[in-house]
Amino acid sequence: MIAIASDHGGFALKQEIIAHLKSKNVAFKDFGCYSPDAVDYPDYAKAVTNAVLSGEYTQGILICGTGIGISIAANKVPGIRCALCHDVFSAEATRLHNDANILALGGRIIGPSHAIMVVDTFLSTPFSNDERHINRISKIEN
Repeated sequence: MIAIASDHGGFALKQEIIAHLKSKNVAFKDFGCYSPDAVDYPDYAKAVTNAVLSGEYTQGILICGTGIGISIAANKVPGIRCALCHDVFSAEATRLHNDANILALGGRIIGPSHAIMVVDTFLSTPFSNDERHINRISKIEN
């Protein structure tokens, strides 16, 4: 199951991604925000990171205006590897090499159709399990 959230800057793009996930029968939970009214992105990063760390959600998607603030907030949490991606290559590479568990997007940076391609790539790409990448991840974690 996927945990998804946004602040006001990512609200519109989140709605597009949610519609796409529904069309593909991908299970998800929306952790907010629920309108374009101004909110604080760290609150939504915390909700999704906690959900992913609980093990109930396999991956997360976070969206703010640029993707920068919400990804910084998420990466403050031990055990989270949140990758800000605005292209398919980065989304694939971060799953293969970094085993990223949360994707961050910028709602004011990337258009909906391209964002959906990035989301699909992130969600469908498995971690490579290569020894060199496992070693690198453990250096990040410790």
